[in-house]
Amino acid sequence: MGIRKAGINDVKGIQALLEQLDYPGTEHFLEQNIERMLQHPDEALLVYEDEDSGEIRGCISLHFIPQLALKGDFARISYFAVSGTARSQGIGGKMEAYCEQLARERGCDRMEVHCHSRRVRAHAFYGRQGYEESPKYLIKKLI
Repeated sequence: MGIRKAGINDVKGIQALLEQLDYPGTEHFLEQNIERMLQHPDEALLVYEDEDSGEIRGCISLHFIPQLALKGDFARISYFAVSGTARSQGIGGKMEAYCEQLARERGCDRMEVHCHSRRVRAHAFYGRQGYEESPKYLIKKLI
């Protein structure tokens, strides 16, 4: 099957991938979050389904963000995971390229991703995909 739009039936596969990213305990809210994303016109939630086994090997969430003072919009990857048993098989590159095409179709002229400093292997992946480091990312917790 390869890359496809995620569905609510993918919750267990996505949950397993999020656990590999050190996000445990999502079982209490993940289904609701997926439903909300699937209904939002500026969100894309995709999975990579293994053609032979039907298992979810990757997932990525992409947000299309309209810009006010810039001509082109941009797309932000918020969560991107490839199963530890399927890494280095080209799945991540295929998913990122697919999202890049979606972003171009939506009028985006750039993509961004926030990737924690501890994810050194992910930084290397993004570098190979053409991403450059942008200084300073600020966050304010509201809870």
